[in-house]
Amino acid sequence: MPRRSRRQLSWPSVKQFQVTFDCAQPERVARFWCEVLGYVVPPPPPGFTSWTEFDQALPPERQGSAFACVDPTGVGPRLFFQRVPEGKTAKNRLHLDVRVGTGLAGDERVAALEAECARLVALGAVRVESLFADGFDESCLVMRDIEGNEFCLD
Repeated sequence: MPRRSRRQLSWPSVKQFQVTFDCAQPERVARFWCEVLGYVVPPPPPGFTSWTEFDQALPPERQGSAFACVDPTGVGPRLFFQRVPEGKTAKNRLHLDVRVGTGLAGDERVAALEAECARLVALGAVRVESLFADGFDESCLVMRDIEGNEFCLD
């Protein structure tokens, strides 16, 4: 492949993206993640006063089939939750790291992770495993959301 000068290189532009969750109960899972991340439910589509009103306008088979939440600051990605017929059967190939210990190390980091873990367990999350600092990686906690999707407190 021939070498190109810097002027000839074309860099891709940054794209917005959303993270999509397959789940059984989209609104329930979305509201869980709103609590975890401090996200909010966006306003309903134009012409509707609530998401319930919008949902009731859909054909019966589409009602309750999707929900979303957004970062109120506009910085984080939109999260979209869609109903699928099958349940979760294997480990996620992609997961979220909820960054609660950034800049912390040792006992201070573990204390921050434990405090957030306790808050999330009260919301229905499940603690799976504690991974403690090993000289290369810092401590983190492996968790599952209310439908079993893995995520880490990092």
